[in-house]
This record gives sequence, C-alpha cells and structure tokens, in this order.
Amino acid sequence: MKAVLFMLKVYAARWCPHCVRTVEYLKYNKIMFEYFEIEEQPDEIVNKVIAANGGEDWVVPTLEFNGQWREGKVFNEKELIADLKKMGVI
Repeated sequence: MKAVLFMLKVYAARWCPHCVRTVEYLKYNKIMFEYFEIEEQPDEIVNKVIAANGGEDWVVPTLEFNGQWREGKVFNEKELIADLKKMGVI
C-alpha cells in the first residue's frame, strides 16, 4: 500500500451546494481528503483560506494539497478533475 504523505484538505460549509457536490465527487471517486468546516476553524486557518481566494473573504469549497491552493468556485466536474491533476492529487 502506498503511504499517504499529503492529504487533500477541503475547506467547505455544510450549507454550500458546491461544497456538497465536491465532497460527494471525492467520496464517489475514492479520493482521500480531510474535511474542514470553515465556520468552525480558527482565525489562522480562515486567514489562509481568505488569502487563497484573493484576500477579500473566504470562498468555499477551497482545496489545499501540499501547499498548493485551489480557490473556491462553483462545482464543475471537468474543472475539478483538471485542477486535482494539476495539484498532483490524482
């Protein structure tokens, strides 16, 4: 079994339909990830998510893998796959 050195992190909100679809996609495709409810995170984490989204406010779902960030955006399967490949997740 391949050791997992880095885990995809998903910063999301339960009430966000794009977050729900992203999480469902990851689960269905057996892509391992850690889920973080953005509204329950300490300021240090929230500030990183804000920075990844241009510095104005947090946007979800925001993804992070091995120091690479994907800003929050609407769910689009093709874009998500391309971004996950670019980040080295898949």
